[in-house]
Amino acid sequence: MNKILEFKQQVEQNIAGLGADKSLAASTWQWVLDASRHNYSYNFSWMDRPIIQFPQDMVAMQEIILRTKPDLIIETGIAHGGSLVMSASMLALVDYVDAVQSGVPLDPRQCRRRVLGIDIDIRPHNRAAIETHPMAHRIDMIEGSSIAPEMIAKVQKIAAGYSNVLVCLDSNHTHEHVLAELEAYAPLTSIGNYCVVFDTGIEDAPPTMFTDRPWGKGNNPKTAVWEYLKTHPEFEIDKRVEHQIMITVAADGYLRRVR
Repeated sequence: MNKILEFKQQVEQNIAGLGADKSLAASTWQWVLDASRHNYSYNFSWMDRPIIQFPQDMVAMQEIILRTKPDLIIETGIAHGGSLVMSASMLALVDYVDAVQSGVPLDPRQCRRRVLGIDIDIRPHNRAAIETHPMAHRIDMIEGSSIAPEMIAKVQKIAAGYSNVLVCLDSNHTHEHVLAELEAYAPLTSIGNYCVVFDTGIEDAPPTMFTDRPWGKGNNPKTAVWEYLKTHPEFEIDKRVEHQIMITVAADGYLRRVR
């Protein structure tokens, strides 16, 4: 057997075994809760910008981007900009790979793949850091509510100019807001690509963790995902991603568009 294929098959067996190990899943989730009490996700950056994500989800996202090769990534929620920078840098790598494979020299000024970030409040210091970052030439930002009709119309108009779109939702985490984002932006996802909904783990966390937030058990991104999927069979939860990384804040949140 081809050694490369043999290794890939072994990896798939590993992932299937992880997915079947309920005891490990329970202990892993307990670790996530314990680490979250120390603001674990705040400890990481991408190209010197805080990303506020678990490293395992960062790895999953880079694999998805390199595999699906989107030409537009739409992200709701900007914060410090680390996720925008990561997405932009991964698109730069995709362009590099395409250039090597095609034999055509890469001109960064002509690279079409871009990231669009939306946030209701882009803090001036974060905006300045993002706009002066080496990846800034691939990033566009719009300030305003992601579910405002005028914002949705603006994003839809931008997305119409691209053929392969990936969507990431990570702003206000209430059920109502995330469901509205899903209705607005998930349809922009290209077939075979993903709409990723972060912080679905709120549903499975102790209510005491979110006493100062408008979201909590029964009112969060995961409940919005479940509601959305009832009427949108064109999406399915890609459980393989969760089983692969185990440690994630986006359980049931890796939605793959299948038709």
